[in-house]
Parts: sequence; C-alpha cells; structure tokens
Amino acid sequence: MFFIMGINQGSKELAYSGELFICGRCGRYGRYQVFMTYMYLSLFFIPTFRWGKKYFVKTSCCGAVYELEPETGKQLARGASVTITPDRLRLVSPGSSGSGWRPGKRCAGCGYETQEDFEFCPKCGRKF
Repeated sequence: MFFIMGINQGSKELAYSGELFICGRCGRYGRYQVFMTYMYLSLFFIPTFRWGKKYFVKTSCCGAVYELEPETGKQLARGASVTITPDRLRLVSPGSSGSGWRPGKRCAGCGYETQEDFEFCPKCGRKF
C-alpha cells in the first residue's frame, strides 16, 4: 500500500475593502491587500490539515509588507468588518520606496539619479 503525503506552504488573499490611506513610509495614497500564509499537510494531493497561519498586509503604493496581529487576521478571515490601523501592523519588508520617498529622475543613458528638477542629465547631458 502506498501513501502519497506532502507538506507545502500556501497563501490565500482575504477580502478587505478598506478605505484609502496615506502611507507613513512613502507619503502616497494607497490601499491594503490582506493575505494569509500557512503550512498544510496533503494526503493523496488533498489538503487535510493547516497550521502556522500568519496574516500579512501589503500596501498598493510602495509595496511595503506588514505582519498583521493574529486576532485581527482571524476576524478578517471570518468575514468580519475590521478597520486596519497602523498600531496593528509590524513592518516586515519596507517595499520599493522606503521612508522618505521623493520623486526623482534617472538618466536612461548613464543611470545617474537626481532629486532635482533638471531637464538634462548633469553627468552626460542627455535629456531626461
């Protein structure tokens, strides 16, 4: 007799329709995308048991990822109406912009980056 078993990691996006907020990391408007990660045991390719559930929030503005407190995550998974506030989040990954984000320019020719509002690259003279 053969048993086909396996342990895998899964994720599931949770329904959350929160309001627009101003991101504390990049200063832009954004929305939260909530998802749950977990480990599961599958028997004959059928998931049978889940454990190690963690809840995460990703911002749409800069892509920062936060870990959501478990109780709030469980409420969202049950379909309850919950408001996510910054005190319920712990930063995991700062995202692409990080704090202190400011719009800048990058030269396509030489790769020089500047925060100034130049029309031409100060390094190679090419138009931005």
